[in-house]
Amino acid sequence: MTSNMLPAFYLIVDDPAWLPRLCPVGLTFAQLRIKDKSLPETEKAIRDALKIARAHGCILVINDYWQQAIDAGADWVHLGQEDLDAADVSALKAAGIRIGVSTHTPAELERALALDPDYVALGPIYEPRGKTVDHAPQGLDRIREWKTRISCPLVAIGGIRLEQASDVYAAGADSICVITDVLKAADPEQRCRDWLAEAGKKA
Repeated sequence: MTSNMLPAFYLIVDDPAWLPRLCPVGLTFAQLRIKDKSLPETEKAIRDALKIARAHGCILVINDYWQQAIDAGADWVHLGQEDLDAADVSALKAAGIRIGVSTHTPAELERALALDPDYVALGPIYEPRGKTVDHAPQGLDRIREWKTRISCPLVAIGGIRLEQASDVYAAGADSICVITDVLKAADPEQRCRDWLAEAGKKA
């Protein structure tokens, strides 16, 4: 994968245990987002997830815990706007770690682009199902707008169902990131397969 390309499907998981289930069906790009665990538990989860992902040839992005990501030898980190206040972006880049940044507003986009990120995430595209957020749904027009303003890959996230994927890709998203639509599905493995099939149409 070059710096200007991302897999068209991107899954966020909250536990390393998802990876042995979903990597074998073809998942190649995932983010580990740990919330409400102690730092030792989080550090162990990061190490475990990296080991599992690498064994399956899956790229793993670590959310938020940038110092732990450096210490564990991660290749990617995702930073929210609030994370940028504390993160040492220079240290991340010195360690060769690629960076994705969340954006919701034009001002946040400008802040993200100043860091020369490896991707920009825009969300929520639709009303999120799995979390409460402070921003209204962005919609497809905002994807089109962001796409004209950035040169790095654009990741669309937030409330996106498989049935909406073709519209989101058509609007300009290089990758779609999901959580609930896979992890809360009756059959997560099959839903992941279906997403990968849809992403394959884009590629």
